[in-house]
Amino acid sequence: MSYGDGMSSTRSARSEERRAEILRAALEVIAERGYRGASLAAVAERVGLTQQGLLHHFPTKEALLVAVLEERDQWDAVPNSQWRLDLLGSLVEYNAMRPGIVQTFSALLGESVTEEHPAREFFTRRYAGVRASMTEVLRAEYGERLPGGLTPERAAPLLVAVMDGLQFQWLLDPQAVDMPGAFRDFLDLLAGRASTGPS
Repeated sequence: MSYGDGMSSTRSARSEERRAEILRAALEVIAERGYRGASLAAVAERVGLTQQGLLHHFPTKEALLVAVLEERDQWDAVPNSQWRLDLLGSLVEYNAMRPGIVQTFSALLGESVTEEHPAREFFTRRYAGVRASMTEVLRAEYGERLPGGLTPERAAPLLVAVMDGLQFQWLLDPQAVDMPGAFRDFLDLLAGRASTGPS
C-alpha cells in the first residue's frame, strides 16, 4: 500500500466515524423534538460541527432522516431466513430496554403518514418487506394455515400491527403495559394456546 492510500483510508475511516456520530446525534434530537422540530443546526451543534460541515456528510435534512432510519433498521437486522417467532419475542424484549430508539422510530412512523413526508416512502417500502418476512416466519412455524384458520399472508399484518401498536401503548404508559408479556400473549393466541401469563 502506498503512503497516499494509507492517508485515504484514514480519511475514509474518520469520515465514517463522524457520520456515525451525526446519526446518533440526529436520533437524539429527533427523539427530543420530533422530525419537524429537529434542525440540522441542532444536530451539528451536538457533534461540534458547523451546519456547513454537517451538509458535507448529509446534503439535506431528508437525506439525514433516511440515513437515521436505515441505521436503526441495521441494529435489528437478522437475515430473513433466520427469523423465528421466538426471536421476535426477544426483539420485543430488546426494544423495551431502549425507549429512546423506539420513541424516535414511533414518532417518525406517526409523522410519515402525512402527505409528502420524507420518510413516507421509506416506511411504505419497509412495511411491505416486513409483512413479507413475517409471512415466511409464520409459514415456517405453522405451514399454510395457523391454528385459528388464517393463512400466513392474512396473519402477517396482524403480527406487525401488534408489535408496533404495543410500542405506542408502552411508550405512553410503560408502567401499565408489559410490552414483552403482551406480545407473548399474542403469540399464544396465534398458536391457539391458552396464555400462561397472569389472569
